[in-house]
Amino acid sequence: MRRLSPRQTNGPVEIAPSILSADFARLGEQIEALKAAGCRMLHVDVMDGHFVPNITIGVPVVASLRQATDLALDCHLMIAEPDRYVEAFAEAGADMISVHQEATPHLERTLAAIRAAGCQAGVVLNPATPVATLSEVLRRVDFVLVMSVNPGFGGQTFLPHALDKLSQLSAWRADHGADFRLEVDGGIGLENIGDVIRAGADIIVAGTSVFQGSDAARRFVELRRAATLATAQKA
Repeated sequence: MRRLSPRQTNGPVEIAPSILSADFARLGEQIEALKAAGCRMLHVDVMDGHFVPNITIGVPVVASLRQATDLALDCHLMIAEPDRYVEAFAEAGADMISVHQEATPHLERTLAAIRAAGCQAGVVLNPATPVATLSEVLRRVDFVLVMSVNPGFGGQTFLPHALDKLSQLSAWRADHGADFRLEVDGGIGLENIGDVIRAGADIIVAGTSVFQGSDAARRFVELRRAATLATAQKA
């Protein structure tokens, strides 16, 4: 079972295409094209129809993805009772697993279970959840995912107050010498990718902005170019 160490994701900002927006009839083809364009990570949105009002993919699809690609699989569990499924997603081939702060009453235990299963452990914040709710676990996470839309569906409009959350988390990280990565998901394209990077984001989830149209690889390259420019300006 392949695993991604934290140091392998350090460095340039990562663009993580969300397969929620992919053409599933062409998924293998699109993944290969993205890899050839320099993609290193795929974002996998797992929804159960309970925690969010949508149902997407589960463990068997993650297992199939692992068989089809060696790209890192970033599995975002938008599900109730995530503790019950951590081990299954890890065994299926997830490299990173994130759970919602709002979905589990024992967040520290859940994060420990993810790490024990051999995956990077992440915590997710919904738009209405304050950063302060993570104060007790920030030293125990590999990454924090800030939702910039309400979770459940692709193609939504970016919520600007996500920038404040990214800035708060980036400042906390610097002040405390922490090394977790900051991920952001929802409504991100060429028009605002610079804003989220300047606010501190290290991993950019992009669904519609990559897969809308016929050439996902070209759109990925455009986003990565914009991310590289924003990173240079930030420095």
